[in-house]
Order: sequence, then structure tokens, then C-alpha cells
Amino acid sequence: MNIPASMQPEDGEAGLSEAERLARVRLIRSENIGPATFHGLLDRYASAVAALDALPEIAARAGRRKLKIAPTAAIEKEWRALERLGGRFLIAGDPDFPATLAAAANAPPVLATVGDVALLHRPTLGVVGARNASANGRTLCQQIAQAVGEAGVTIISGLARGIDAAAHQASLATGTVGVVAGGIDVFYPPENRDLQSAIGHRGLVVAEAPLGAEPLARHFPRRNRIISGLSLAVLVIEAQARSGSLITARLAGEQGRAVLAVPGSPLDPRARGANRLIRDGARLVESADDVLDELRGLGAMAGDHGAASRARPLREQRPDGGFEAPLRLDNSDIDLARRGLMDALSPEPAAADHLMRAADLSAPVFHAAMLELEITGRVTRHAGNRFSLDLA
Repeated sequence: MNIPASMQPEDGEAGLSEAERLARVRLIRSENIGPATFHGLLDRYASAVAALDALPEIAARAGRRKLKIAPTAAIEKEWRALERLGGRFLIAGDPDFPATLAAAANAPPVLATVGDVALLHRPTLGVVGARNASANGRTLCQQIAQAVGEAGVTIISGLARGIDAAAHQASLATGTVGVVAGGIDVFYPPENRDLQSAIGHRGLVVAEAPLGAEPLARHFPRRNRIISGLSLAVLVIEAQARSGSLITARLAGEQGRAVLAVPGSPLDPRARGANRLIRDGARLVESADDVLDELRGLGAMAGDHGAASRARPLREQRPDGGFEAPLRLDNSDIDLARRGLMDALSPEPAAADHLMRAADLSAPVFHAAMLELEITGRVTRHAGNRFSLDLA
């Protein structure tokens, strides 16, 4: 099999084998496999190659005759299409996969990228805010993004209208990363087509979704977790009380990132979200110096990249390139656990610890059984490690 060049690690870097790189993309592109189930399968089987081999048996044991597994040919086609765009894939487990993102819960296992991946290995600041930003908000955003960028910090945002676009434009010369909700070859919103193209040439564009995927409403919170996961701190400039920017800020807090916010007039609805963040403990920011002070406090400007240097991937490779030993679990125990969980589950989401106690299960057996139920589409995972029975 001819492996595309972009399946290889960067020159001089030890990384995943060709077969494992291909298998990891096949696994995350397969039916009912999301980031949580992907990482769960790696925990159980130690490699994506072994997990793919196990999927048919998992489906059969859970009473499902067939599970759609992404074919090798389709993944190779997607890889070559990305290469034609001048891009490459970053795969969790490779040396250049961003440590901050790899350490985040439910980190995307595969990212499509076009541009300079090295920008992810500098100090990083996420900047988000209102799509209908005021002129003053855009001006302040540009001033902060430009000054912080000139200090060596990569600006990360979501390529949306308003604050996102202002942050990208101001940091295009110093280093900016645009995280898109759809495929990396899809331009959204359409008016930012030229900006996205410019970032691909001078910065970096990142996407979790497959090539050609149109951005849907449910994709934007997933994009937001990547913005916060790639960032050491997230700055909010103008955000209404209910907005995607506040989702990004919440995710940043859950991921252990610093949250910063620019205050605004109580008379302006666009200031309510940021003002609330400050009231709840976010650092008040009025200038680029405030942002740089925060990053220095994190150690990000001292050469060790602070949180980035301390972050550890969820899975570790041995020095010889192999993987940790898989979890050894008895299939009969998992079958019993699966039946117990089906009795305990309902259409109303319940916390994992509650279900574990109700079914009287140890943590390893619970997670293995729940993993199988998710893969076969019988259970839906919700935020906060909660699960519900899928009656569809």
C-alpha cells in the first residue's frame, strides 16, 4: 500500500507507525466513534489497529450485526485531497501534536491542518467575542492581538465575523490560527473566504471535521473546545449573556486555562457576558500589557511555555515506540455489566458515578461496558460525563 507523504511524521521525529496513523484516522471516521470512545478504545486495546479489529466483535456481542467502519480507500482519498490543498494531518500520539490539546478531556484525535504547524508550539492566546462587535470592540481587539502577537504569542480564534475576524487580521503578520467548524476546505462564513485563505498561507487553519463537511450548529461547540484547548488563556471581548464565546470561556475554565475578559458598559447587551465572567472571577483586561502579565504568570513567556510544557497526552508511548499494555477485561463480565447498565439507564441523562453504583460495577468494567453501548448506538454521552438511553 502506498502511504501518502503526509502520513509520515516530520523528518527526524519518532512517531506512530504508518499503519497506526492510518488506523487512527479510520477509527475516528467510523460510525459512532467520537473522541471519548476513541480514547476509550485506545485505553482498552492499546492501539487503533487492534481497536478496529475488535469493532465487529463488539457490535456482535451487543446485538448489532454490522458497524460501519471507515474504509482504508476513503481515508487515503481524504489524505491525498488534503495534500493537494498543501495540508497535512496532526494525529494524537505524534510528537508534534499540541501537548495542551492532547491533555484536554475528549481531545480530537485527528486534526486537518493547512499552514504552519509550528505556530501551535509557541505561547498561545485564544481570542473570542461578539459577531456583531462594536467599532470600539474591534479596535481594542486589533490593538491587543497585534501587540500580543508582536511579543511572540500565537493568536487563536474561530474565523467568525466580528471579534474573531479582527483578531485574525491583526495577527496575520505575527502568527494566527483559525479553527473552523466544518471541513478545512469549506469557507464559512462566505465573506471570510479571503481571510481564511490568507491564514492558510501565512498562519494555520485547523479543522476536526472531514474534508467537505458543512458546518452545522452542533459543530460550533466542538470547534470552541479546540480553541480553548489549544490556548493557554482565553480572552473574551464583547459577548452577550448567551453566546458561543461564553461556551468557549466555560470550556477554557474546565480545561484549566486562564479566562480573561474586557469589561463594557452595562447598557450594552454585548458587554453582559464579559462583565459576568469578570464578576465570576475572570481577570479584567484593558490592554495588551494585562494579557502579557497573565501569560508571564503562567510561565508562557519565559521559554518553557508554562501549561504547554506541563501538559501530558492522555496516552503515552514507550521509548521503543510501542504502547502501554491494554486493559485485560473478561468479556463475560462486560456482558453482565452491559445488561445491568441497560436496566439502570433511562432517556434522562444520569451521571457516570450514579450509574456505576446502581449497576454495582468497578470503574474499568463500567467504562468498558459503556464504551460498547456507545459504539453500538444504544447510549448517548452528554456533557459532564452523563449518559442516557438512546431510544431512536
